[in-house]
Amino acid sequence: MSLPNDLLCGVDEAGRGPLCGPVVAAAVILDPARPIAGLADSKKLSEKRRSALAIEIREKALAWCIAEASVAEIDRLNILHATMLAMQRAVAGLAVVPARVQVDGNRCPRLDLPCEAVVKGDSLVAEISAASILAKTARDALLVELDRRYPQYGLAGHKGYPTAAHLAALKAHGACVDWLRKWFPGADVVDIHRSKSVCRDFQRGSEECLRKLGVTTTCNEVKL
Repeated sequence: MSLPNDLLCGVDEAGRGPLCGPVVAAAVILDPARPIAGLADSKKLSEKRRSALAIEIREKALAWCIAEASVAEIDRLNILHATMLAMQRAVAGLAVVPARVQVDGNRCPRLDLPCEAVVKGDSLVAEISAASILAKTARDALLVELDRRYPQYGLAGHKGYPTAAHLAALKAHGACVDWLRKWFPGADVVDIHRSKSVCRDFQRGSEECLRKLGVTTTCNEVKL
């Protein structure tokens, strides 16, 4: 099969803001001959619509790849660099080499390809929209599976984000080092019945943040 010379790869991530679990990235090259209607920022789509589009993307795209950076890598590198690593892995895993790459946001991973960051790209570029949908549905599926194993944390609902329900569950049932990232991304905007100064600096370790929130750090046999 002859492929176009100017293949565009879209890249996006899911999971930079949660307290637990990996950050997931997807890379997608769409097939101009097989257009997909309804592509949009995954956050603006219903769960049902995202799931249907994810199936269609996998079926119709010229190439796609989903990759992740683990909790351990997030803790070692920080969330930004771990996100870049997941994106690099997603692009490297494509069965087709694109001519260029566009990434949602304002920063590009280091690639051996021309790469451009596009602010709000998940709403503007179909390939990035498709990557956004694959990344989010893949990560959501992981958290739903973990919820079956650890229903007391409500992961299927909040997907690991620092909601009041999530923090209340951590207080009630405890957490262990493997359960949470050591970094606390997004914690600077969380106000759980207390001062916003709690965990304002998300580069503090989660143990310190959790101690301030009254959450124990015993393992409770919970692992991500």
